[in-house]
Amino acid sequence: MNSFRPLAGVTNSLSLGLVLVALAGCRNHDFPEHPANYREFAYVTNGGSNTVSVFDVVNVRLDRQVQVGQNPTGVTANPKRNEVYVVNSGNNSGNGSISVIDTEKNAVVANIPLHRQPYFIEVDPGGDLAYVANSGSNSVSILDLKLRRETANIPTGQGPGLARISPDGKSLIVTNRLGNSVSILDAKLGRTRAIIPGCRGATDAVVLPDSSKAFVACSAGHQLMVIALARTADTNRPARADALETLLDVGRSPVHLALKPDGGELFASNFDSDSISEVVTGTNDVGGAYLMGSHPVRGLVSDDNSLLYVSNFRSQEVSVYSIDDGKRTGSIRVGDGPDALAFSAGGNLLFAVDARSGDVAVIRTSTRSLFTLLPTGRQPNAIAIKSFRVQ
Repeated sequence: MNSFRPLAGVTNSLSLGLVLVALAGCRNHDFPEHPANYREFAYVTNGGSNTVSVFDVVNVRLDRQVQVGQNPTGVTANPKRNEVYVVNSGNNSGNGSISVIDTEKNAVVANIPLHRQPYFIEVDPGGDLAYVANSGSNSVSILDLKLRRETANIPTGQGPGLARISPDGKSLIVTNRLGNSVSILDAKLGRTRAIIPGCRGATDAVVLPDSSKAFVACSAGHQLMVIALARTADTNRPARADALETLLDVGRSPVHLALKPDGGELFASNFDSDSISEVVTGTNDVGGAYLMGSHPVRGLVSDDNSLLYVSNFRSQEVSVYSIDDGKRTGSIRVGDGPDALAFSAGGNLLFAVDARSGDVAVIRTSTRSLFTLLPTGRQPNAIAIKSFRVQ
């Protein structure tokens, strides 16, 4: 996806002072009440600064900048432990690494060596293992997060960009962007089950909540690949192997897939068509394409399955699409080059990482309006949210 999203970091804290004044007067009305020991932070990787910006979500302010490795890109939170993992992609000739941030201290407590050019990290539902595709080494690393080390390095196709674990923890879907293929790995045994060709510029992937099939964005074309995932026989269903189910035509350059929490529909962000495509996952029907802003690059569905927020990279807006009504209902003015999106734990705030202006837009979901802009480091990339209670 980096080829579709050129990043440039110029810090812009437009109207910050005025909005902070407003914060004091409307906090009780707009924000949930939390116990004294509640903590919630947003972590934004800054590829041009080799830092992570840590934002206090409860008080809506910058908490600190944490120094990490070279060219941090992907970031994710552990669902079971108070840790966040930052992928340091490094340069073209050197290896990358993972910085482990203790979220109670907001400090780096460990580093895990990786291979060449990793970009994204996925943590399994149990919180014990992580998976990282090494784009420059044509492999996937399996990491033991308790031991803080790599336990396996599995060959893949050419240029793997993303490794996505299924909800049941059995299947690992790897998108081989340069190899125009998808590798399906047995996550438990650490070996390849299948390689499915025919997905040009394979980029993003999602897996249905029941782990029955995966959808992959073929970003160098205008299709999504649908893969039926392997299963063992039971009293209700026969066994099956991993297999290509179909290819779906969508808009040009689908770079991201947003799955509804209930798994019933997904939305492809078609970068070069300025549109989203709606797909019914049970029947593999493409319901239609809808114009958004200029170059949509990321989508995020609300927890109640009613709204899709779409960041439009070549603009200064996040579009709002009503899923039930099947139409774009408005847009929210943000910074320049909105990209990665994340909800706060309570869903009252939406964070949009503005890659070109070097800030994070904080949006109130109740009014679908901009609350404030908070400055990041240079070339912000990705965002993860972690909430917890201190003992």
